Amino acid sequence: MLIYKNIHLLQGIDEDCNVYVIDGEVMIDAGTGKFFPEMKGEMEKTDTSALKSIINTHYHFDHTGGSKKFRDWLGAEICIHSKDREYMENGNTLAEMFGEKPRITTVDSVLKEKGVIKTKNFRFEILHTPGHTPGSVCLYEREKCILISGDTIFEGNFGRTDLPGGSMEDMMKSLKKLSELKVSYLFPGHGSIKIGGIGFVIKQAMALKQKSSTV
Repeated sequence: MLIYKNIHLLQGIDEDCNVYVIDGEVMIDAGTGKFFPEMKGEMEKTDTSALKSIINTHYHFDHTGGSKKFRDWLGAEICIHSKDREYMENGNTLAEMFGEKPRITTVDSVLKEKGVIKTKNFRFEILHTPGHTPGSVCLYEREKCILISGDTIFEGNFGRTDLPGGSMEDMMKSLKKLSELKVSYLFPGHGSIKIGGIGFVIKQAMALKQKSSTV
């Protein structure tokens, strides 16, 4: 599904995450791998010959389980933030939560704060946004005001912090960081895309944090 000029969405099925393909060059997340044949068939409707990178927004299995299958098919490199790399390479991706066996997947390249992912029509900045996991990242296209948010923030909520490596304190810092951005298009890791700002979600999160700290 084309959701923005030169950005395609493969909407998550069941527990799979949303997958975004940018300019046919970069793939954001890869799902569990359970629906790889269906996703491959959908991607083959467009030109994937230039696809060079699989960017994992964090280590959880519903985002990384399919990464190796896509690398084997496309020859693209698997990328993840350095703080989530060990989880992925040790197979500690919470695969059991999704009824799957752990998969050890080597990482080809690590993502760093202030790094840039360039394609023909986009320039996405890498923002380190820990909280959901230690190495969670969001991707921000400053000129077009697009935020690809992984599981840090959704249309009406923010990511859970009670899984291994999660931190509510870090999440609040990350949400404050995102609140300083101009966001016209929110493309989250699950659920619907959102057109418009993310201020309401962040205010809601801050209020929830304040309420919990006074109990």
